[in-house]
Amino acid sequence: MTMPEYDYDVVVLGSGIAGQSAATSAAQAGLKVVLLEKTGKLGGSSAMSGGFFAFSGTEEQAAEGVEDTAELFLQDMLSTGGGVNDRALLDAYLARQDETYHWLKDQGANFRALEISSGQSAPRSHNTVITELLANLHGTFIEKSGETRLGHRAVRLVRSNEGSVTGVVVESEGTESLFNARAGVILATGGFSRSTDLLRTFAPEQLAAIPYGGVGNTGDGLKMAWKLGAGVADMSYITATYGSHPETGEEFHELLTAYYMGAIIVNKDGRRFVDESKSYKTLGREVLKQPEGLGFEIFDAKVRAKSHPGIPLNDIGMIEDLGHIFKADTLAELAEAAGIDAAALVATVGRYNASVASRDGDEVGRTNLCNGVGELLPLDQGPFYAYPAKSLMTTTYCGLTITPKAEVVDVDGDVIRGLYAIGELTGGFHGAAYMTGTSLGKGAVFGRIAAEHAAAKLASSVAR
Repeated sequence: MTMPEYDYDVVVLGSGIAGQSAATSAAQAGLKVVLLEKTGKLGGSSAMSGGFFAFSGTEEQAAEGVEDTAELFLQDMLSTGGGVNDRALLDAYLARQDETYHWLKDQGANFRALEISSGQSAPRSHNTVITELLANLHGTFIEKSGETRLGHRAVRLVRSNEGSVTGVVVESEGTESLFNARAGVILATGGFSRSTDLLRTFAPEQLAAIPYGGVGNTGDGLKMAWKLGAGVADMSYITATYGSHPETGEEFHELLTAYYMGAIIVNKDGRRFVDESKSYKTLGREVLKQPEGLGFEIFDAKVRAKSHPGIPLNDIGMIEDLGHIFKADTLAELAEAAGIDAAALVATVGRYNASVASRDGDEVGRTNLCNGVGELLPLDQGPFYAYPAKSLMTTTYCGLTITPKAEVVDVDGDVIRGLYAIGELTGGFHGAAYMTGTSLGKGAVFGRIAAEHAAAKLASSVAR
C-alpha cells in the first residue's frame, strides 16, 4: 500500500511558542505551511509557562525608568550560563530581539508587568498571558492559509540522495503519511522532561523532581535528528526549577520565587544551604540534595507585602489562597506548623538578620536579592510565612546544535541541509543555567529566524 503524501513549503513540528512563531512567520511570508502537533491540544510547554519574555531596551522598561542594554543582557546571559553559551546564538538573539518584541506586540502581546528574576541584573522579564498570545499567533496563521493537524506524531525524517532533509514521516491514528517540505522541516518538538529513559541517561538525579512540561515532551525531535548524526550541547546541565509546592499539578503554573523578593530557603532541619540569589535552576539542583528534596521559602510580612497579584512567580496571595503557605505569629510557631526544626530555624533567621545588619558575611555568601540586585532585608516583622517547595522538571534546555540561522549541524559541525531546530530541544544557548524569559524569547526569535531562512532558500531555488 502506497503511503499518502502531502506537499508543503515548510513543515513545522510542535506548536509551542517556537513552532507557532515559525509557522506564523512562514505563513506571513507567503509560504505553504503545515503545523503538526503530536498531542490533541496546541501550545505544548509554552502554554503551561508563566508567560515571561526577556527583552532589553523596551518601551515598558523606559516607562518604569529601567536602564537596560543589549550589552548588559549579554553579560548576564554569559554569567548565568557559566560562560559556556554559544556566543553566536546569543548575538543572534540580541540582534533580533527588538524586531521580535514589536512583532509579538503586533500579534497582541500585552506586556502587563515587568519583573526582575533569575539571572537578571535589571528587570527584563516582560509578562503576558501566554495562552492568549499563542491563540492570537495561531489565528494569524490560519488567516494566512496555514494548516494545522493535531494528533500527528513525527516518527522519522526523510533525506534525499544528496543528504538534504526533504520531509518527515508522520503517524496518525495508526496510519503513516509523508509530509514533503520544499524549504525545510522545522523541529520545535520541545525537550524531554517527560522522558524517563532520556532523563535516566543524561540526568538520573533529576528523576526525583516533580515531572512537568508538555505531555508530548519525550524527545522525539532530538532522537530523529540524532539518527541523522546531529550534534548536541549542554546535556550535562539539565536541572529542575525550584519553587513549586509538592502537590503541584498540571492545571496551572504554580511557582513562587519569594527568595528574589527577600525570603531565605531552609531545609527541614532549619538550615540554609544555598545562596538564594542564584538562578532557580541552580537552586533546583541544590534542593534535590536536601532531605525529602524539600526546601522552605521563609519570609515575613515585609516580603508578603511585595506580592504581585496575577503575575506568575510573584503572586504570594494566590498561593496562600490555595492553602499552600504556612503562617504564624512567631518563627517557632511557624516551624512547628511546617514541620521544621524550631530551634534551628529561629537560630538561622537570627544569624541571617545579624549578618544583614552588620553586612559582615552571610553564612551562604548571599549579598543581594537577585543576581547582584536588591538590598537584603531582615526577616523580623510578623506574621511569618513558610512555603514548602520542591524542584519542578519543567524543561531540559539542551539538545541539538544549531547555527545562528537555526540550521541543525551534525557532530562534525556541518549543516544538515533542510533541517532546522528551535526552542527547547536546542543546546548551546543557555549554557549551565537559565535566565527567566529567555526560553519563550528564544522560541520566538529563532522561530522567526528559521522561517525567514527557509523563505529565502525557497525564493532562491525558484529564481534558479
